[in-house]
Amino acid sequence: MSEKKFKSGFVSVIGRPNVGKSSLINELIGHKVSIVTNKPQTTRNNIRGILNVPGEYQIVFVDTPGFHTAKDGIDKLMNSSAFQSLKDTDIILFLAPVDEKIGKNDLYILEQLKKQTNIPQFLVLTKADLLPKEALIQKVTEWKKLFNPDETILISSTTRKNIDTLLELILRDLPNDFAFFAPDQITDQPNRFYIKELIREQVLLKTGQEVPHSVAVLVDELEDDGELMQIRATIFVERDSQKGILIGKNGKKIQDIKYKVKKELVTIYQKEVELQLRVKVERDWKKSASLIKKMGYDKNKY
Repeated sequence: MSEKKFKSGFVSVIGRPNVGKSSLINELIGHKVSIVTNKPQTTRNNIRGILNVPGEYQIVFVDTPGFHTAKDGIDKLMNSSAFQSLKDTDIILFLAPVDEKIGKNDLYILEQLKKQTNIPQFLVLTKADLLPKEALIQKVTEWKKLFNPDETILISSTTRKNIDTLLELILRDLPNDFAFFAPDQITDQPNRFYIKELIREQVLLKTGQEVPHSVAVLVDELEDDGELMQIRATIFVERDSQKGILIGKNGKKIQDIKYKVKKELVTIYQKEVELQLRVKVERDWKKSASLIKKMGYDKNKY
């Protein structure tokens, strides 16, 4: 009997904003590698989450920003990052929610997928727990008129509906290859990036419509002696009014954000954490290529 070959490869997860890309990847890997909120455009970078089964396979999932109409520099950067993920990948998962209409951003993505004829493409219809069977069948029929993928599957990250089946399909089409990362690695992102994303996640969760998409976070200092992690970070906004909202009355909102982030960091890193946060106004940073670079986003892909 021939020895079972090791499988590995890259799987790009694409879709318009807020369709469940990060939730799916976190569920598949079993760890939180991407922040999740109910706000569109939460993910701004291509984030790799790694699923390892030593001796059997390694799947590198690429969580991408949602494709959307670009209004400023950071929007163009996010779309460019998502496009980049389609160039060097082994499988494409195109996610779309079953409880929403097929929109112009979905159609735009389909046009891009037509250019990737040599890569297996799966249509993954998310949030399948929200509709009855008849409505799900109707939604699949609507998509079939527009798209002829290699596979179509209905899933729910909340109930784990068909998550294992999706994994089996991915493994079927994944090439035989070597491991790209260490067997205990779950993401390729450094600690600084992960920490700033956790801070930004809490800002998105704790603020309303005005603040979230004007926020960027920089980790100014990070020291870790093995027992204590000391962090000093700056939260940038575009206007003074946003700074006031973020700080809150008597500083209560920023203190709540600090508490939630610190609690999660202690759980993740299993050590004491000291966290200092400040809020600073950097006017119209999203429209400036130099400021976008300053905020830690990759200008070379913009």
